[in-house]
Amino acid sequence: MNVTDLKPNQKAIIKHIGDLGDLSHRLVELGITCGEIIKLVRVAPLGNPLEVKVHDERIVMRKEDAKKIEVEEL
Repeated sequence: MNVTDLKPNQKAIIKHIGDLGDLSHRLVELGITCGEIIKLVRVAPLGNPLEVKVHDERIVMRKEDAKKIEVEEL
């Protein structure tokens, strides 16, 4: 399962982050790392982008990138 499979306000634990190139380093700086809890806040009306929350940070990301973040539902 990945972040795009979550429903709004659903939480999950990040299990694996796929190859996102340079974006991987930025996500780590924002706290998106394996073992952290991520929450899907909302999805834009056309399905792209998605807003997620990790710790107290809200992050907006493209659907294509969110598909590469594998999670386990809480």
